[in-house]
Amino acid sequence: MRTRAFTATLSLVFVAALLVFDQATSDLNPYQAPPAFGLGSGEAATGGFCGALPN
Repeated sequence: MRTRAFTATLSLVFVAALLVFDQATSDLNPYQAPPAFGLGSGEAATGGFCGALPN
């Protein structure tokens, strides 16, 4: 048995199953989602960058 081919196939099947599971269980509305890149949008950055200085 080809171990490398088996492992690569198993990895791709796992990633595909993870993507299908994520799409099936997510409640994402693309019209309410934040922009992926908000360059020049004027929106303040929010999120979890732990190294940011406090305001």
